[in-house]
Amino acid sequence: MAALGQSIRRSAIGLGLFAVITGGTIAVTQAFTEQRIQEQAARAEAKALFEIIPESMRDNDLLKDTVQLPASDQLATKGPLTVWVARRGSQPTGIIMPVIATDGYSGNIKLLVGVDMEGTILGVRVTSHKETPGLGDRIETKKSPWIRSFDGRSLGEPPHREWNVKKNGGDFDEFTGATITPRAVVKAVKKALIYFRKNREAIRERLNETPQMRDGALSPESIAGESTRSEHS
Repeated sequence: MAALGQSIRRSAIGLGLFAVITGGTIAVTQAFTEQRIQEQAARAEAKALFEIIPESMRDNDLLKDTVQLPASDQLATKGPLTVWVARRGSQPTGIIMPVIATDGYSGNIKLLVGVDMEGTILGVRVTSHKETPGLGDRIETKKSPWIRSFDGRSLGEPPHREWNVKKNGGDFDEFTGATITPRAVVKAVKKALIYFRKNREAIRERLNETPQMRDGALSPESIAGESTRSEHS
């Protein structure tokens, strides 16, 4: 009996140690994975910022020049809206707003919408989504040029009622076999333009204040370096 008890205790201790080691390994792996995902997301966001507002429109550090604007439930963001500001000769030339399309086919679609100071779209990019590969993922620039169809548009071009996909009487193409995804993006971009128009004066006043400098932002050089490494990997 004594030998059996010792054997049971040894087995219990062994199982306990195994559980601790396994749990610790999983926790460490998860922490490193989460950090890497966050870094990749930040890198993708920074790359999108440079694509939306070209260098010819700015001479400031776009990644670090941010201001906070009034909160908006329409844009599905929590708390004050932090936007990136493009300036040339200290004069603001445009802003980039984070927007979330909450009615995508497979969940939230995170966007960046850039507009000039007149409310004309400079560019739109998707930074995160879970849409169906081969269908809804054509909102990505590497899969389709569709997202570039917003360039140069405004609330008046097309008219307000035509801010929808063609299937619903709008001006924007849908995807074959996938209408929900592009419709959600069009709706979210339109909301961003409405937000800009409603808050235009407050935005202009805020942009003339001292900009907030974001610590730890990725530099253009680091983005370029990462792109080079990806091409050679």
